[in-house]
Amino acid sequence: MADQASSEPFSDPTSPDGERSSVHPTSSPGRSDLPPFEDESELHGGDGEVVDEEDAEGEELFGDNLERDYRAIPELDTYDADNLDDNDDYDEIAPEERAEAERLMRKRDRDDAVATGRMRPGLLYEESDDEDDRPTRRRRLAERAAEGIEEDEDMMESIENLEDMKGHTVKEWVSQEPTRVEIYNRFKNFICTYVDDTGKNHYREKIKQMCESNKESLVVDYNILASQVQVLAYFLPEAPTEMLKIFDEATKEIVLAMFPRYEQIAKEIHVRIAELPLVEELRSLRQLHLNQLIRTSGVVTSSTGILPQLSMIKYDCPKCNFVLGPFYQNQNQEVRPGSCPECQSNGPFEINMEQTLYQNYQRITLQESPGKVAAGRLPRSKDAILLADLVDCCKPGDEIELTGTYHNNYDGSLNTANGFPVFATVIQANYITKKDDKMAVGALTDEDIKAIVALSKDERIGERIFASIAPSIYGHDDIKRGLAMALFGGEPKNPGKKHKLRGDINILCCGDPGTAKSQFLKYIEKTAARAVFTTGQGASAVGLTAYVQRHPVTREWTLEAGALVLADKGVCIIDEFDKMNDADRTSIHEAMEQQSISISKAGIVTSLQARCSIIAAANPIGGRYNPSMTFSENVDLTEPILSRFDILCVVRDTVDPVQDEMLARFVTDSHIRHHPGNTDQDESTLPELPTTSGLEKIPQDLLKKYIIYAKEKVHPKLHHMDQDKVAKMYSALRRESMATGSIPITVRHIESVIRMSEAHAKMHLREYVNEEDVNMAIRIMLESFIDTQKYSIMRSMRKNFSRYFIFKRDNNELLPFILKQLVQEHTSFIALRYGTEQEIIEISEKDLQDKARQINITNLSGFYTSPIFKEHKFTHDSRRKLIVQCL
Repeated sequence: MADQASSEPFSDPTSPDGERSSVHPTSSPGRSDLPPFEDESELHGGDGEVVDEEDAEGEELFGDNLERDYRAIPELDTYDADNLDDNDDYDEIAPEERAEAERLMRKRDRDDAVATGRMRPGLLYEESDDEDDRPTRRRRLAERAAEGIEEDEDMMESIENLEDMKGHTVKEWVSQEPTRVEIYNRFKNFICTYVDDTGKNHYREKIKQMCESNKESLVVDYNILASQVQVLAYFLPEAPTEMLKIFDEATKEIVLAMFPRYEQIAKEIHVRIAELPLVEELRSLRQLHLNQLIRTSGVVTSSTGILPQLSMIKYDCPKCNFVLGPFYQNQNQEVRPGSCPECQSNGPFEINMEQTLYQNYQRITLQESPGKVAAGRLPRSKDAILLADLVDCCKPGDEIELTGTYHNNYDGSLNTANGFPVFATVIQANYITKKDDKMAVGALTDEDIKAIVALSKDERIGERIFASIAPSIYGHDDIKRGLAMALFGGEPKNPGKKHKLRGDINILCCGDPGTAKSQFLKYIEKTAARAVFTTGQGASAVGLTAYVQRHPVTREWTLEAGALVLADKGVCIIDEFDKMNDADRTSIHEAMEQQSISISKAGIVTSLQARCSIIAAANPIGGRYNPSMTFSENVDLTEPILSRFDILCVVRDTVDPVQDEMLARFVTDSHIRHHPGNTDQDESTLPELPTTSGLEKIPQDLLKKYIIYAKEKVHPKLHHMDQDKVAKMYSALRRESMATGSIPITVRHIESVIRMSEAHAKMHLREYVNEEDVNMAIRIMLESFIDTQKYSIMRSMRKNFSRYFIFKRDNNELLPFILKQLVQEHTSFIALRYGTEQEIIEISEKDLQDKARQINITNLSGFYTSPIFKEHKFTHDSRRKLIVQCL
């Protein structure tokens, strides 16, 4: 029976019609045409012996019986009749009808999803709900498949809602590839589609301007980004390194789409983030700010030279000449190859100089602004790294606002000192604005230029500018005129690049204490586009010019700029000029006339530019100015340095009851209006000065822009200048100076008149210097010269040069001056004769008419009814023909 059972073929119960298939018993037992074992015991023989293990393993993939496993079995290759639908009631459907039916079913499913809230309506596609039917998705899948990257279906679904970070931190979320793609597309869409108020595509215009200038930085306003794409503005400060990298790539694609060959000019495009809302102080930076985008401000105290930093490095294997790389370096650590993939060598490897890429690198030190340091604290500083095109955008002495990423880097010296792992911090700059840039000509808008041109067409623009200089200081019209001239400046000349003539105007104010000299200097510091303020006591010769010091790292001698060099193309303000040592004061002789500083120290022989106006203030010997002595006797200054000042302003604190009362009213009114508790602090509401009544003052912001525009854009020529008038004035002035023995008049005074003529022409935005400009310059020059004389000589000189003094002066401005002189003479006579003071002073009308006739004024009727006549407490008694002043 055993032999019979073994010789009989196995019966196959699964074959159709119950027929048995004949299979040789030596076939592999794992074949699909064999019946499954009912029980594990069937693997064993009847009396427990184990069947051959090779027969129980399954299909035979090797050996002689390999092909038997793949032979055709027609009996098994049929459908199960019970599971077939043989109904013939269905019609044949066309492919177009099938596609339409599928589209309707997809639409039904989509509507159901929106109704149940499973999907937001804004995220649906109109034509297809099938993810694989989206063109962008298909393209992305194809690109990623070509790169060998598997698509993460779950993550690709989640980027539709960028705000949902699924429990990740912002940095982790932004680092994921699907999120990157979505951020990339949204930022690209923002740059391409944002339209400003004028209807122009804002950033496309900026990209066009950037490419026209061959630059590589696009400035993006953070506030605009936040208003248009809120989620990107939320991610940016939290993960700035990753976000800015995505922004740079997106912007580069747009630039190359507009200018396909621009990559030959700029390899990279950098997005700079401006106007970040929150400004942090350097003192308040904490661990919380690490790896975040911050905005801070301060003064640049030092900067290194520009060094090449490795951006991408390649190595040569010296054994097999294989080029390893590229290795992209980051700021924190060096990336090195382990071994050569060609010959498995472990090095050492040589740097491939030709294919290695570098970028510019500079390190600056930023210190807190002096005005923002808390009381009793020292200013703190922080290092910042400037890369690519940011290098050399600021220099020591500049006050800047810096936007960048706050990083930490390991510093071994800190750990040695503190004995524990401590990190140093550094700011990697993204965007820098200088305080000076905000007032540059390029920063002026079209509306600003229209307002400036409209202002220049005013007939009395010169008087309005003089009245708008330091409006909160009472009187001192001569100083205000001089400062206005210095702010506008003349035209420098350099014929044949051999003989240089300066265009800047130097001013020295000297006089009694308490006459607002230092306040004028502070006003200039705030108004001038570039100003450096220093004091004579706190400034040495090297501090004003330049000094040589050893570099702390390289130990080489380096040249550091002083105040005059830092004020190049601006104004250097020196207070307490008389307190300087003679040796220090002589060091600025060259800077005041030749406008250069020659250095010959420690093997460094060079010349630095110092093209700046010098405005100085000094106190007279003994504290008060003595009008019975000359200017040279009152001030301890040598003649060489006095001759280098174009305008000498003498300030006297004279006793005048009426003038003193008006001054006191002005000061108290000014204090009341500018009290911190007072909300109305508009400068236009200051009380009117008697000399500027009827003149509308120019707002200070507009005045600054007007000065900048005039200095940069207007260059008046001297073709129509009246040379004879200047020549006669010079010869007469020189004759008088020799007779009086006062300040010597030199050729520099002729140049001063020319410079002031050009400055006055700039005030009116004129292209040529005309007679009016020359007359005003001569008047200011004579006022400056005569004010420095002894009192006795001053009266005779005013009479001799009276024809120059009346220029551009209204009768109502000249007559009060003459009337006050008559009152003073009458008061002195009564005091000497009777030894008493009168409260009521009477002046004969005939005396005033005789004085007025000397300066060609004949009609006095308008003066008696003018406001300035009443402000000085004068009344006209026509019956007695007297002018009465009640003190």
